[in-house]
Amino acid sequence: MRLNRANSAMLKMYEWGFMSSGDVSIAVVTMRFDASNLAGLVAVLSKYVVMTRMHPGCRNVDLLLSAIQDNRVLVIQKWDSVEAQRVHFDSALMVEMAKSCKNLLTKAPEIELFDSMSSHDLA
Repeated sequence: MRLNRANSAMLKMYEWGFMSSGDVSIAVVTMRFDASNLAGLVAVLSKYVVMTRMHPGCRNVDLLLSAIQDNRVLVIQKWDSVEAQRVHFDSALMVEMAKSCKNLLTKAPEIELFDSMSSHDLA
């Protein structure tokens, strides 16, 4: 059997230790903010992102600025599990960030939770 590029890349990731052979479940959260005060919002979210990266179960957090929509910021979080993400959302850090954003937004942020899937889910 000849491996295609995607299969070859996955095999390399296993070999290098980036992936285990068992099922891996990752919870991904996106939070989209439309700012009335972009500088103020970026200051609040920058601190939040740095602190969130230290939260148990956090794999990664990215802070992005839209290249298309003015004053739009996106936070993308990856968590070891939905449970770890829920614990974080109930944390003092999350509450502090939400309160700090109160007067910096044009509307409530849009928050979405995604669950990981594998090629096995598609079969």
